[in-house]
Amino acid sequence: MELNSHGARKIIMVTVIVIMLGYLAMWFIMPTNLYRLNWRPKLLAKLNSTYFGSQGPLILLFTSPIILISVLGSVYLHLGNQYREYGVIRKRKNILAKWKRPIIVKGPLGIVTGVELSFLIMFITLLIWSLSTFLYLGFGRIALIHGHQRWKAKWGTTVFRLGLTGNICLALLFYPVTRGSTILKMFGLTSEACIKYHIWLGHIVMAFFTAHGLGYLLLWAVSGQLSKALKWDKVGVSNIAGEVSLLGGLILWITTFPKIRRKMFELFFYTHYFYIIFMLFFFLHVGVSYAFYSLPGFYLFLVDRYLRFLQSRQGVQLLSARVLQCGTFELNFAKNPSLSYNPTSIVFVNIPALSRLQWHPFTITSSSGLESDRVSVVIKVEGSWTRNAYEVVSTSIVDRLEVSIEGPYGPSSNNFQRYETLMMISGGSGITPFFSIIRELLFTTSSTLNYQTPKILLISSFKTSKDLSMLNLILPQSNTQFDLTKLDLQIKAYVTREKQQTTLDYLKPPQTTWFTPLISDAPISPSLGKNGYLWLGAIILSSFIGFLIFIGIITRYYIYPIDRNTDDIFSTSLKTILYLLILCGCIVVTSSFGVMWNKKSNGKIIVSKDGVSPQATPESRYFVADRELESFPRQPLFESVEVYYGERPDLKRLLLDMKQSSVGVLASGPRGLRHEVASICASASAENLHFESISFTW
Repeated sequence: MELNSHGARKIIMVTVIVIMLGYLAMWFIMPTNLYRLNWRPKLLAKLNSTYFGSQGPLILLFTSPIILISVLGSVYLHLGNQYREYGVIRKRKNILAKWKRPIIVKGPLGIVTGVELSFLIMFITLLIWSLSTFLYLGFGRIALIHGHQRWKAKWGTTVFRLGLTGNICLALLFYPVTRGSTILKMFGLTSEACIKYHIWLGHIVMAFFTAHGLGYLLLWAVSGQLSKALKWDKVGVSNIAGEVSLLGGLILWITTFPKIRRKMFELFFYTHYFYIIFMLFFFLHVGVSYAFYSLPGFYLFLVDRYLRFLQSRQGVQLLSARVLQCGTFELNFAKNPSLSYNPTSIVFVNIPALSRLQWHPFTITSSSGLESDRVSVVIKVEGSWTRNAYEVVSTSIVDRLEVSIEGPYGPSSNNFQRYETLMMISGGSGITPFFSIIRELLFTTSSTLNYQTPKILLISSFKTSKDLSMLNLILPQSNTQFDLTKLDLQIKAYVTREKQQTTLDYLKPPQTTWFTPLISDAPISPSLGKNGYLWLGAIILSSFIGFLIFIGIITRYYIYPIDRNTDDIFSTSLKTILYLLILCGCIVVTSSFGVMWNKKSNGKIIVSKDGVSPQATPESRYFVADRELESFPRQPLFESVEVYYGERPDLKRLLLDMKQSSVGVLASGPRGLRHEVASICASASAENLHFESISFTW
């Protein structure tokens, strides 16, 4: 079974690469006369029908390939779930290891690997090629114009081509933020790791579209034709729609700059919903036919967004919270045993009592293998939302807290077990992503198959001794039995703002708060069941086919008869709205069916609080769980901790002293820390160090 699955995955991957290369080639050919004067007319002659009209070639060449890749990716990932690769990964030679090393560490782009830099160069090349080709051919058509009208024609041609080039970036903009994307996971990427690509693309998109829009406004102003800005023609491009789209995009864009985003996060968060206005009026501006260039990424985003919406409507069973005096707390949710996820996965948490619209991402600290019936996240107070959440779980007198969850989202496979040594470096709350890795490796050592695990060195920096209490949350709250001594774990903790030990409070176990879920609350379950990837592929394929069938019927029997009448022409805006309504309707119907069908198989699982502590149910919701000391071996954990006061870790010495042939280096925490680690790993003397940054920018 494993060999068959592995062979099938190779065939699918080769097929996907071939389709993707053909798709990318079309973007290179699209600006040329070869496409415009040769290929496109021939395709129109063959594909232009009363069912799809002039958008037939665009659906075939620019939309269908991405849909097919996404569906094949669903099958690829489903087959990958059929077997685990513990103990095998380390033996494989990673031919891309050198390309994944950091090349650029400091600068506006942050940490950039060789692979990322290569794709960035190819992308910039595509933009330069497209813009220069558009301009060359466009200027060629106005060579015969003389006088003062010529510079106006060149101006108009330039700003028009800037819009065409910006559409290339828009076509890619939504892929990085499609959290359940099969395309990203198929290539070993995650949405949270790709956020920086979305940021880069967003800036480029808005730069091109702003130059496009303002360029036209200036051209109309100097030409005395400013009234064109108020035109919304029945057929063709709508200027007003374009201006509304640009205005919505500018409001969104301004709030994304770091100074505004960090100081006024809620403003940034809420204005990001302007993407709805931006995309809706963009489609009304260019018309539905041209929209098929950028539709695939947005289409997959809509599928993912609606599935997330369906999942978020269900309240989840919050079982307990472990509260630390350092302003950190752990939330424990009930989980359906059928839900499986990999270490460093994240969930988005919403607490309606604090804000019904705000969703905050947190790294899962539990292991789906070690803790089959619960999911845990650790939250540190770093803003108003987290501060309010801390006060609620630590002081509230209610015995239930309404919480909704989206996710988990994470890597499709584990890769940290390929290393001989795993070196994890963190600052402050950056330690939390490493909890899930430690627990997963602990589960691996406890399995009967005796999988080989790497040696673990955890280096963490904290501000005060009180923050050391976060180490209490490395091990799970449940009464799972495991032998910590089998795990080769060493922890070096650095307290930077204290010269000597001031307290031993961090050795005390955390205060535990118990919650009583309502009957309507449910454990966190896979929205599409155990075969979620197959269901996702089926939803994408069936909704797209349904979309094609319905627009074909409407075009043939409603739009086409009107267009044939020489006295009237069907409105481009109305056609666009009809297409968008059909698209959204197909997504809603197919996704709702998939979720409702699989909801039956998930069942209703209630995890009682007795299951957390085997001795007894606490008489009070608030107590210090001293008996938890009997549930898991905390003492061996703290025996492996070395605490250093009044100093920061000498990362260069610690990293370069690692002489093993393969050392995985994971960095999580402040930007400066990650950049320092990346800079060391990028040096010529550190070829055995394989760097990976764990962070997300919001």
